[in-house]
Amino acid sequence: MHIYHLSHIDLDGYGCQYLSTKVFEDIKCYNANYGPEVMARVDEIISDIHKDSPQKSMILITDLNLTTKECNYLVKEASKVNADITLLDHHATGLNASNNFEWYNLDTTKCATLITYNWLKENYDFDLEGEYEMIVKAINAIDIWLSDDELFEYGKVMLGMISGAKEINRILFANQDRTYKLSLIEKAKETITQQNAPIALDDAMHSNKKSFFLQNTNDTKDNLVAKYITNLITQNKDKLTITYRNHKGILGYNIGSSSIIGNNTMVTNPDYDFYMDIGSRGNFSLRSNNKMDVSKMAEEIGNGGGHPNASGGKIDGYKDSFVYEDIKEFIQKYIDTITI
Repeated sequence: MHIYHLSHIDLDGYGCQYLSTKVFEDIKCYNANYGPEVMARVDEIISDIHKDSPQKSMILITDLNLTTKECNYLVKEASKVNADITLLDHHATGLNASNNFEWYNLDTTKCATLITYNWLKENYDFDLEGEYEMIVKAINAIDIWLSDDELFEYGKVMLGMISGAKEINRILFANQDRTYKLSLIEKAKETITQQNAPIALDDAMHSNKKSFFLQNTNDTKDNLVAKYITNLITQNKDKLTITYRNHKGILGYNIGSSSIIGNNTMVTNPDYDFYMDIGSRGNFSLRSNNKMDVSKMAEEIGNGGGHPNASGGKIDGYKDSFVYEDIKEFIQKYIDTITI
């Protein structure tokens, strides 16, 4: 059985995937916020099932509630690839849909991580020795706000841990972002039995994050993250390539830290002329390494400016997306139109 697991983007959502990846070897994970992104990820899953052609597959959805219309769409698309469906959720807004689809499992008394934990125990003999029970209870305590629970404060630290883990952009580098967040939950599991565990986890947060990005030589966290992101960009530069007036560039999305990451990217990739990082509201940063004057580019495409190697601006009418390919297509067409 190949599992395609779609979950939410908060602690509870990643908690579900933390557990499922402990059980299933053949698993691909996806994440979505509420709204249109859910069905966009469903389409991505259906496309992946087509490409993978597994003998047997299941679409597992956790911590996301679907409307009846979305459920009907899911059933239609899943039937095309002969995939089973299981949905495990706790949001009361899914009540109508849960009454119409037997695969829609709704329990408003528990968080999705606890629901997933019980489902895995019942169907796959997971965690017979209770190794994951405490971390699941901590997530449950904070997610449904059991403030009197002894693990509530620990769950609170974990909640901030995941919401603050923004070093890797989840749209551009979804798999790495998810791996990072699941590694933090793993670290939290190791600390939960310590004395004054919430304080211990809070104190360990910085080193836990650094340990994920540390490769060969220790450095400041900012430098480690910059090196890690630069390596990701370099590995994926063919996918990220755009052009401007016969100049070849790399397009990032909401990466940030352009002064460090942008400059590192230009030094690491001398075959490129510029680096551009576009934000969700159309603001962009440009960097070069004496290959071109990006201040002129910023002025032309975004009424901006700056220095020859470091500039910025804003694209009017920018259309954001949770699919990188759509963002890149928009930017390239915009540049081509402006530079005709």
